Amino acid sequence: MFFINLGKDDKNIVIHFDSRFDHGKDKRTIVLNSMVNGVYGEEQRESFFPFQEASDTRICFQFEQDKIIIQLPTGNPLSFPVRFPFEDISYLEIENLKPKLIRLK
Repeated sequence: MFFINLGKDDKNIVIHFDSRFDHGKDKRTIVLNSMVNGVYGEEQRESFFPFQEASDTRICFQFEQDKIIIQLPTGNPLSFPVRFPFEDISYLEIENLKPKLIRLK
């Protein structure tokens, strides 16, 4: 599994993107969530799973006013609602994934 957290700090995460190859009861599942004041919200689960272990991939997060569009290597983009107001993203956490390039626009 690998995850990417984007947010204000480690207690206020606008989007938690968790890709689970085989983790507990989850197999080939993407879990999306947010965290406010250290408390996770309701999980959004996606069965579309375009990732292969030990291969390169690209993930793009596009922030709109009321939602985040996640573009993955194949298939239609995923959409996740913005659950709390924020002005900028100042926190990035990546686990079990080695980034080669991070581009901000």
